[in-house]
Amino acid sequence: MAEKHVLLVEDEAPLREAVAEQLADRGFHVEQAASGEQAITRLGEFAFDIVITDLRLGGGADGTQVLEEARALYPDIIGIIITGFGTVKDAVEAIKRGASDFIQKPFQFDELLHIISSALEQRRLRAENAYLRRQLEERYRFEGIVGKSKVMKELFELLETVAQTSSTILVTGETGTGKELVARAIHHNSPRRAQRFVAINCGAIPETLLEAELFGHVRGAFTGAVATRAGRFEEAHRGTLFMDEVGTMPPALQMKLLRVIQGREVQRLGDTGVVKIDVRIIAATNNDLTRMVAEGAFREDLYYRLNVIPVHMPPLRDRKEDIPLLVQHFLQRFGEGLARDRDAAARAGGNVTDPNPEPRIPNPELSIAQDALRHLMSHSWPGNVRELENSLERAVALTGGRRQIEVKDLPPTVQAAGASIAPIDAPIPEEGFDLPGYVERLEREVIARALEKTGGNKGAAAKLLNLKRTTLVEKLKRLERPDVDP
Repeated sequence: MAEKHVLLVEDEAPLREAVAEQLADRGFHVEQAASGEQAITRLGEFAFDIVITDLRLGGGADGTQVLEEARALYPDIIGIIITGFGTVKDAVEAIKRGASDFIQKPFQFDELLHIISSALEQRRLRAENAYLRRQLEERYRFEGIVGKSKVMKELFELLETVAQTSSTILVTGETGTGKELVARAIHHNSPRRAQRFVAINCGAIPETLLEAELFGHVRGAFTGAVATRAGRFEEAHRGTLFMDEVGTMPPALQMKLLRVIQGREVQRLGDTGVVKIDVRIIAATNNDLTRMVAEGAFREDLYYRLNVIPVHMPPLRDRKEDIPLLVQHFLQRFGEGLARDRDAAARAGGNVTDPNPEPRIPNPELSIAQDALRHLMSHSWPGNVRELENSLERAVALTGGRRQIEVKDLPPTVQAAGASIAPIDAPIPEEGFDLPGYVERLEREVIARALEKTGGNKGAAAKLLNLKRTTLVEKLKRLERPDVDP
């Protein structure tokens, strides 16, 4: 059985340390938190199996808030409430908020251990029979964009504001962050929602055809133009035109686009007249347009015309606390698709003339093992949300009828990332804290674990740590490891 990770939240240091020590002796990996706020922060960073929290905590957040946050991120987490103010009302309220059990101070450690063991067994049985799936709260989504991190909440507020305007928007971000999803969300929350949303990928169309695609053409304008055709700008009249990969547009076409934006009219290829348009433009790029402007690869005047309202999509590695919510979102979608596929297969295999056909196969309720979730949260996700989505679709396909995704179902690159280095508690004493020394010890420990995991293979360890091999070797030299062999 995989090692279980416990978050122990207790503001009484002697009790917290004593319980943590006994749990560690029983094979649990324990991280301590002295306050509700500290616990909530750690929950956003690591997928714990169990959270044990005092009901009354000093500071702003109490035990029930910690439990609510834990259940919101990880519906399958085990939550145990400890209190010295135990009443039937407290117990009932804790259970309502998702606690697996309730224990009153003072207690025997064996009693707590029994509660943990029972809860783990109950979770195992639940995973075998059905996944207790919760619905994502609407405040964590904006037209399909999922997240509850600080940066995503700020993004939602910005999108709600700019959606009501007709200003041009430039969406930036790495590949796979969801730039088109943002553009569609803005359109469908705008006064233009009843009109068309037209999308074009400027980088996917040859330069010789892109102008005709954008502005249209008349019959005979060029070889193959057998009929007059409206361009994407005309198609998006009174609606929204989304121009993806606008940074790939050639210089000559940049000038024509600038004229269209300034004059709000287009001229089809081969035509002498112009067509007035009313189009909201949302452009997107994964290029650094400011650098391209400085290098002369992108027109400065066009850049300022497009960048009226900048919207930046953060990479997934900068909002890993959103991964559990995204996982739930995708599992719900793929679970519904799997149900439809199985239903279709059942109908195809039956007799269509049978007056009593077999009932519809129920929607499989999918869950993910906590150690698999730790692997997902440890991966660097260079492909961002799109890579996460594809990874989960693959994992669902490989479950073979199982209701729970396991580590073996994940792509090899995600498995290689490891289930994250175990969190290390760093209490800050009154006399101060040696941060440089702590960072060096932590770096040494992380590298040692990576080398141990890879059998001493420096190349594999470097890949595991998202480092170049030469960088890892230099770090090993600096840390004065005696076994370094460059």
